[in-house]
Amino acid sequence: MTDQLVLDVRHLNTWYREGGTLSSRRNRRQVLKDVSLSIHEGEVLGVVGESGSGKSTLAKAVLGMLDDCKGEIIHYTKRPQMVFQDPYSALNPVRTIRWILEEPLKIYGKYDAAERRQRIVETLGKVGLGEEYLDRKPPQLSGGQRQRICIASALIVRPKLVIADEAVSALDVTIQAQILQLMMELKKEFNLSYLFISHDLNVVYQICDRAVVMKRGRVVEANTVDELFDHPQHPYTRQLLEAAE
Repeated sequence: MTDQLVLDVRHLNTWYREGGTLSSRRNRRQVLKDVSLSIHEGEVLGVVGESGSGKSTLAKAVLGMLDDCKGEIIHYTKRPQMVFQDPYSALNPVRTIRWILEEPLKIYGKYDAAERRQRIVETLGKVGLGEEYLDRKPPQLSGGQRQRICIASALIVRPKLVIADEAVSALDVTIQAQILQLMMELKKEFNLSYLFISHDLNVVYQICDRAVVMKRGRVVEANTVDELFDHPQHPYTRQLLEAAE
């Protein structure tokens, strides 16, 4: 981890219109309330909290997917990429793995066909899959293999920041451990930073450098994971830790 920032979020507020759509002044409900956080190069920042605390809304805001926002979101690197919770719904079931991995290169990069193929094969290898998977489709893969493809899809454009929103929660314990190990190996190889969103405090303790605790759209505590777990200051943090024991 270095002192160089890859992301700086300052006093972020977001709203939804009741019913789930954005940008209406009527029936607005505030979701994020004065959220500030930063991520350094090579750092894994955990975001924890119960369902409805605003974790996924934060991810969407950082990705630029929300319109009704106030505050600052400063990216110091190229656009971050996302690894979603459910590898079954995140991948188009009728497209081949080749198509899924090639499409981001067509959108974000200036690569010819040979360069795209080289990048795809190289990235597949980085996530532990061979060329034989290129012409398969997601329904032909296991959950762990699908999540490896999701990670490859995020890495294919070589971002510096990856947002992982409950990226291992849909996997069984054995596959979960394999995917976490893979993510940490890729972090080291590519000098990645992660915004790691999870309800699983044990996973956060394993892989994160720092963590922020969210409750009802606010950050109620932020610290290194060692300090957060050993000396929690906020009653809500203590409550989460007690529930995880």
